[in-house]
Amino acid sequence: MAASSGGFAAQFDFKLGGGGGQGIVVGDGFPGAHGLGLEVRKRWWWRRRVRERDRVVGPCRISCCCSDPVVPIRRANGPVKRVEKREEWRFDPKRRPHRARIQASPSTPFASSQSRFISKQEKKFYPRCTPRNSGPQSRDTPPRRDTGIANENEWGISLLNENVNESGTNEDGSSWYRESGEDLGENGYRCRWTRMGGQSNDGSSEWKETWWEKSDWTGYKELGVEKSGRNAEGDSWWETWQENLQQDEWSNLARIERSAQKQAKSGTENAGWYEKWWEKYDAKGWTEKGAHKYGRLNEQSWWEKWGEHYDGRGSVLKWTDKWAETELGTKWGDKWEEKFFAGIGSRQGETWHVSPSGERWSRTWGEEHFGNGKVHKYGKSTTGESWDIVVDEETYYEAEPHYGWADVVGDSNQLLSINPRERPPGVYPNLDFGSSPPPPPDDDSSEELPPSQ
Repeated sequence: MAASSGGFAAQFDFKLGGGGGQGIVVGDGFPGAHGLGLEVRKRWWWRRRVRERDRVVGPCRISCCCSDPVVPIRRANGPVKRVEKREEWRFDPKRRPHRARIQASPSTPFASSQSRFISKQEKKFYPRCTPRNSGPQSRDTPPRRDTGIANENEWGISLLNENVNESGTNEDGSSWYRESGEDLGENGYRCRWTRMGGQSNDGSSEWKETWWEKSDWTGYKELGVEKSGRNAEGDSWWETWQENLQQDEWSNLARIERSAQKQAKSGTENAGWYEKWWEKYDAKGWTEKGAHKYGRLNEQSWWEKWGEHYDGRGSVLKWTDKWAETELGTKWGDKWEEKFFAGIGSRQGETWHVSPSGERWSRTWGEEHFGNGKVHKYGKSTTGESWDIVVDEETYYEAEPHYGWADVVGDSNQLLSINPRERPPGVYPNLDFGSSPPPPPDDDSSEELPPSQ
């Protein structure tokens, strides 16, 4: 985001070597980490204009005013495809370079910790169902962090057109099963589903996956997946994804919603992560997006929340709140918010740090954009800094989402092609619009990993 010169962001990365006993560089605040291949670095940078969700910070740097001996983080370079090497999960939303005339972008997110259990294999997706009388193929792969909500074609959902209940044993002794069916209900409800799974010969590893499509006479359509698994090392994971089409009961507009939840836990160390993502779109350009994330690696934990809201008429609200802490009591975080309409708006934020002794440092900042080329910038810190100036500066922000209604419709062919049950003549769907608008989504962020499902 375009921020005042008074604000600065923290950027964090945690890397765990995949064997080989790599050396480590760790500050005194992280005892007991030696031998894990863990590198911890923390960088404080001046915030300037950055790209939105990539949040790449500017080149200027300042030193942290805090006395706590937390060492800055060093990033890995380049992708790694082998599990023996280091791997870094970075948020890659595959954003198109679509920009509104008036643009702005927020700041750097937490690059969260990772562990080697997260990616035992990296195999390209292939349809799980194979020709009849052969078992579905297991893909022993946990979900990947910071990958957002996948498009439906990345799942390869292929439902069977008949009821199936079969099982078998492979040459290596592993077993498998596959079932499919159809559930019917009131108001034209129909759910077609396929379940499959398997386990190793000794039962030390297993996987499960379910695909479904739902529809009824109100025009509601839903496509979804749920998968889970565990391996011989005790690592476990769970993931669910779905998208649906419905008619908004208050605006009477077509609406598409997509969501995903992902979780993985290590079986050999105190490490794991959880993410919840959602996106909502309607035919007039109203868009809402957000995510909640939590993770832990041994004595360190981190959280992140962010949201975006576009009203379809030029008004935009964006916000981010992220924080981390260690078991020794060190805490640090960063948050910001921006609101704009027709070139007029504001930004404000805070960066903070708390030492194990309880000493707190913070810097707050703000900007007022008047729409006439003038920007009022102000801020202060607990170390006595302060500023209050008016400068000549252009206003940049994204007035429209980079991925909107037309994009999600184009990526939802399988959802839109779901055929509902045939409705008999003279039978009409029961519509219940309720007495009040639906409540907003739950914004509470779990600080503990949810139980495996």
